[in-house]
Amino acid sequence: MFFNDCGHVAKPQIVTHLRVFQNSGLSRSYANRFNRLAGTGKSFDVRLGLFFQDAYGASHILKPICDGESEGFFTNGDDATLQRAWARENGLAKTASLAEILLTQIEHHRTEVFYNLDPMLYDATFVRQLPGCVRVKLAWRAAPGTINFAGYDRVVSNFPSIRAQYERQGIATAELFPGHDKALEPYATQRERRVDVVFCGGFTRHHLKRRAILESVAALGHRYRVVYHLDSSRLTKLADSPLGWVGPLAKMRQPKSIRSAAAKPVFGTQMYQALGNAKIVLNAAIDMAGDDRGNMRCFEAMGAGATLLTDGGNYPSGMEAESTMLVYNDPQDAAVKIIECLEGRMWDAIAQKGHQMVKTLYSKEHQYEQFLGILDDI
Repeated sequence: MFFNDCGHVAKPQIVTHLRVFQNSGLSRSYANRFNRLAGTGKSFDVRLGLFFQDAYGASHILKPICDGESEGFFTNGDDATLQRAWARENGLAKTASLAEILLTQIEHHRTEVFYNLDPMLYDATFVRQLPGCVRVKLAWRAAPGTINFAGYDRVVSNFPSIRAQYERQGIATAELFPGHDKALEPYATQRERRVDVVFCGGFTRHHLKRRAILESVAALGHRYRVVYHLDSSRLTKLADSPLGWVGPLAKMRQPKSIRSAAAKPVFGTQMYQALGNAKIVLNAAIDMAGDDRGNMRCFEAMGAGATLLTDGGNYPSGMEAESTMLVYNDPQDAAVKIIECLEGRMWDAIAQKGHQMVKTLYSKEHQYEQFLGILDDI
């Protein structure tokens, strides 16, 4: 029986061999990296295999997909190179749109459960065109916004406040957490780590709170090795170039301390390596989820065996201050916590507790059990 390892007994209207189709997408920054990595002229299976090997967004990929179960199907519906490879191999016209290709894949797969990680691109307009074999439609959305979710049975995420916003719009939601990627395990065993503090994430002129935190911690650069893998906006990059020395861009330049710590952005396995090489992973949430915390970087940092240092708020079960992670109250406190952690050599014990917790409470097995529970409630 399919998915027996999750101990799930299917409801009568869901056949035993559950056919799950998972659609995702690539951020602009990662798409640039992946296109360099994968090149051109690859078959659909080869290009998709390279994507899986690079582990981008792996915490959202369901266990059956990770395990290569034949009843599961995964694609990145916004990856034109990947999708047109499938179209060529399956006889579709060259003029077929990405939406038409995705619909054909779903029909060809005989999908029963459509789980969409990219509802910004594939919203209610797309859902209305799904073939009749699709019985359940789920969408992941961990940010506020005005998306037409008509036709989706549930919008899922791990942020209660985000789900509450959608509930107030009359949209049914459910709780679902990221799952620990076992590809992080080799990094988690590393005890000799050359970087004291690492940050991996987006950075623009609008990230005022994040900028203050990064600036405070970067000031420790004379004492510790601090590395920021910043995925900066185009305007921020221009401001930090010689063009930003004078004129209106000058006020947007990052402080010298941040520029000194800055390194190229990292994604997928490159990011895993950066997290696995760091004693402390600095996290700075943005305000879209209110006081809710638990963005994907928290799961990845703990999964990589680093100590998570993050801002205060409401965290998921198991993420406990001074036990499985460290919490700061303001930019100055973040710097103090780093000094205390490194000088007292606390980081290793906290990191190991955090890693043990995340791989147990947030395993792929538990994630998929939670996913099946959502199906049971529909």
